Amino acid sequence: MAEARVELPGSHRPQATGAQQVGPADQGEEVEVTVTLRGPELPSADDVTGPPLTPDAYAAAYGTDPGDAAMVKEELQKFGLQVYDVSLAGRSMHARGTVAQLDAAFGVRLGGNITIPASLDGIVTGVFGLDDRRVARRNATPTLTQLPPALTPADLEARYHFPPGDGAGQAIAIAEFFGAYFPSDLQAFCQKYNRPVPSVTPVSVGFPLLTLDQIAHLPPDERKEMLGASGEVMMDVQIIATLCPAAQITIYFAPFTQKGWIDLVNTAAAASPLPVALSVSWGLAEDSPDFSGAAVQEINLRLQAASMLGLTTCVSSGDDGVGDQVLDHKAHVNFPATSPFVLSVGGTMLTGTPAEEVTWWNAPGDRSVRGGGSTGGGVSAVFDRPGWQTVTVPSLNQGSIDGRVVPDVSALAGSPFYDLIFLRPERRDERIGAPVGRPAGPHAARAGTGQPAAFSRSPALRQWPGRPARRPGRMRRYHRGRQPFDRHAGRLYGRPRL
Repeated sequence: MAEARVELPGSHRPQATGAQQVGPADQGEEVEVTVTLRGPELPSADDVTGPPLTPDAYAAAYGTDPGDAAMVKEELQKFGLQVYDVSLAGRSMHARGTVAQLDAAFGVRLGGNITIPASLDGIVTGVFGLDDRRVARRNATPTLTQLPPALTPADLEARYHFPPGDGAGQAIAIAEFFGAYFPSDLQAFCQKYNRPVPSVTPVSVGFPLLTLDQIAHLPPDERKEMLGASGEVMMDVQIIATLCPAAQITIYFAPFTQKGWIDLVNTAAAASPLPVALSVSWGLAEDSPDFSGAAVQEINLRLQAASMLGLTTCVSSGDDGVGDQVLDHKAHVNFPATSPFVLSVGGTMLTGTPAEEVTWWNAPGDRSVRGGGSTGGGVSAVFDRPGWQTVTVPSLNQGSIDGRVVPDVSALAGSPFYDLIFLRPERRDERIGAPVGRPAGPHAARAGTGQPAAFSRSPALRQWPGRPARRPGRMRRYHRGRQPFDRHAGRLYGRPRL
């Protein structure tokens, strides 16, 4: 008699917009999935206090019970699956098998609702990797001309009051979900600004590490997309590397899937030494149907774990305004920027003479036309507003919750943009910008040189190691700017900066 099965809570997603079945999956093809497991309840956003936990202390207090992990492993092996990378602290394991074996284990034709054996009900909290639907996006800013000189590393240090130091003794992580890293670009950029070339290590978390030569041999459309993403990768690296040349920098490359998010955050949080900051310039509307409810909760849980260990995750609040690429004329907010356990970073631009820093907004406020775009921000419809966030900001959506407000801080994303050296086959320099947390991670690393990590969790946003909280002159509110679909443009969301 077949064992009873139950539907996995939070696993349902509607069919992707525009998706069409082109044929059955190859039953013999091998696929890897990430299975997430239950563990002790973590503190609420209001209750996360005290110094960071050691990895051993976190695993002992909040890791998965070894008995639960052993039970799940044994059950999955009955279906012929290989089970490995069991992490009690990460509350996860990897399983690999053929499409036919995964269909049997999870009661699903790939892309449908997920079911699990009833014996695992309440123990398994998610199964990720049964599809490759995209849930991480970023849009490259087009190359622009006839602008003031782009900002240099020295300009960023002066504008955002970087403390002395070079990041020595610190590790910084960068999350990437597409693209590639080109060491020669970084060397040329550092040489241009007379900065040391730091140690940079690319790490694959399920996404291939491609060279420029390998990209050149891709089909034309794939090559174009890969090069566009690689320009954004190189901007991440060049800004962080020149601001913290003595730091140990790691770039994690993962697929832009739910599984990719979970695996990447788990990997960064388990790194030794632990990074002082993880820079994330990717995201998707928190209420996008492409995210399952279980995925949002599991990613958020791992971001909380990272914060409790002392890793600050700096996340872009988006670059398509409050529409966030959802075309329903309602307000939407970018995840994981809405997580109460990250430092959400919005975008600004410089205008006028002398230059004034204001909220980033280029008509029409989104990326539907070349040169358009604006900082994301707003009120979460998923995460409640934590008690430490005392701002009064109503949602634009009638009947929505009094949710987490983003962003927390802001930095340059628009004109005049950052300088960038990107050595494509045609060999040219560019300038580029996007609303990301690039300056925030290096700022934390330099402030924490030789000390515990700064910004270890959102309630401590304005607390620097060994220094008074909220130092005068380090935070400034912006009340100028606008948002698409905002009837009170420039008055709804004030933007503090570093």
